[in-house]
Amino acid sequence: MIEWTGTIVQGVLLGGLYALFAAGLSLIFGVMRLVNIAHGDLIVLAAYLGLTTTIILGIHPFLALLIVMPLMAGIGYALQRGVLNHTLGPDILPPLLVTFGLSVIIQNALLETYTADPRKLPGGAIETASVDLGGITVGVLPVLTFAIAVAVIAGLQFVFYRTALGRGFRAVSDNQDIAQLMGLNKAHVFGLAMAMALAFVAIAGTLLGMRTSFDPAIGGGRLIFGFEAVIIGGLGNLWGTLAGGVILGVAQTLGAKIDPGYQILAGHVAFLIVLAVRPNGLFPRVEH
Repeated sequence: MIEWTGTIVQGVLLGGLYALFAAGLSLIFGVMRLVNIAHGDLIVLAAYLGLTTTIILGIHPFLALLIVMPLMAGIGYALQRGVLNHTLGPDILPPLLVTFGLSVIIQNALLETYTADPRKLPGGAIETASVDLGGITVGVLPVLTFAIAVAVIAGLQFVFYRTALGRGFRAVSDNQDIAQLMGLNKAHVFGLAMAMALAFVAIAGTLLGMRTSFDPAIGGGRLIFGFEAVIIGGLGNLWGTLAGGVILGVAQTLGAKIDPGYQILAGHVAFLIVLAVRPNGLFPRVEH
């Protein structure tokens, strides 16, 4: 019994990482209805930027975040203002095609720069540290990752519903034309949303790089996990995103417990079951 309980706990903690993958996706979909196919590759890009920063400056990856987060936020703002804003409209195909192209560009640029060899961020003692919870041993890094995921989701929720910036996000999300008439620059607001999303992507990429090895080709898998967490939880619902990540993580660890080859499959099956029963997700967004 303790063994299965431990497996579920590990799945919950893994769900924290998936929620971090999904937080940026949920934010930009909630604000501008944009589906970003390049999101997974941006996570990998953040991991490589963290690796470069730690090597050049000789600092811990967590300290490197002080550089990587603003850098990724700047990339997000420039990308949204310079490229993605021009694709937004009633037709969903242009942003899909543009972000797919961006995904290919990022992946090939990383291959050219860093080669296909797997890399890993040096986390030091925290990588192997563990704590005992009533006979269940859990790693400190997974616990910290889950705590960061909760903090990120709570911070996003606060910004979205308790700040002027959040009111701007909700205004352009509800009706772009009326928001423009009220004095909001929707292009700037969308840029800020993407900047915030990529700042959180920097956190996700850093924690991914500390937990496991990565290479330029893994972005697609991270994108799928993020999408599944968002859709399971309910599109545009931030706390639902965390719940979706947890459900996906638990399904994967239970699948791996039954048979190691079932890990990824079990997550996809859980996603399909939720989609069949609740097409809008378990906690669809409630308009405020």
